[in-house]
Amino acid sequence: MTTHPNNPLQGKTLEMILNELVAHYGWTELGQSITIKCFQVDPSIKSSLIFLRKTPWARKKVEDLYIHTNWKRELQ
Repeated sequence: MTTHPNNPLQGKTLEMILNELVAHYGWTELGQSITIKCFQVDPSIKSSLIFLRKTPWARKKVEDLYIHTNWKRELQ
């Protein structure tokens, strides 16, 4: 297995990423940042994971927000 030390997603599952984003932003702010229904109407980790695993463009937005959030944390 090849490791990529500069890849912030290395070793992170989608569930881990989503849990960290929810802990950091909360569902309301997350739903405003990424306007998808599973974050705005009766949100849950389980329903969001189902949607994100089936929808590559939405998963990319979540991953991009995670990378952006971690980059900002590192600057602080």
